[in-house]
Amino acid sequence: MSETQPGPDAWTGPDTPSNTGSLPGGGKFPGSARAALEAVLMVIDQPATATELASGLNLTVDVVERLLAELQREYDGYTINAPVVDVASSAIETDGFGATPRGFELRNIAGGWRIYSRAEFADIVGGFVLEGQTARLTQAALETLAVIAYRQPVSRARVSAIRGVNVDSVVRTLTQRGLIEDSGTDPESGAILYRTTSYFLERMGIGSVAEMPQLSPHLPGLEGIEEFYDAERM
Repeated sequence: MSETQPGPDAWTGPDTPSNTGSLPGGGKFPGSARAALEAVLMVIDQPATATELASGLNLTVDVVERLLAELQREYDGYTINAPVVDVASSAIETDGFGATPRGFELRNIAGGWRIYSRAEFADIVGGFVLEGQTARLTQAALETLAVIAYRQPVSRARVSAIRGVNVDSVVRTLTQRGLIEDSGTDPESGAILYRTTSYFLERMGIGSVAEMPQLSPHLPGLEGIEEFYDAERM
């Protein structure tokens, strides 16, 4: 008598809560909770926190965090139950199933989780998604974005004073690109203040603005710069 073997999609690892959740309407997942989480991660267009994912999948945060860790390790090549691959793939990969990282990875960036293509394939991927597009920011936009990132929240007038040019059109461009956003108004002047967005953090590959490199070690002789800007405040 032969025993029935689990299919390639079965996840039977130890202490893996793969079927502990349900759909918001009460039905069961069409597969496992792990597969449902993976499906969501494939379609979200911005990082989602473990709490947000848990709420949408009707799972506990602890379960989602464990599943995220499992997926992250699997995408990095640390997996025991490797999926079934076709003959063409097995002919190319010679170092064993599960030993080669995927072309994508699961990152925790800007306060949430999302699937990204791996950095080492940036040139290859860029050839597909950037061809024919003018996605790069101008030098003026980059300089304005840098001032806002390091001085936020900051008004357009103050950015203009720092750069020495009018930045109204550049600020509109950065806002349209989703890199900066309205952060309220200055209590004294009533001017609109701007700050960077979570999309900016995502594009920079950092979790918060506190992770941006410090400028002071590269700009000697600028003691009292805060007082200078305060004096020039408009």
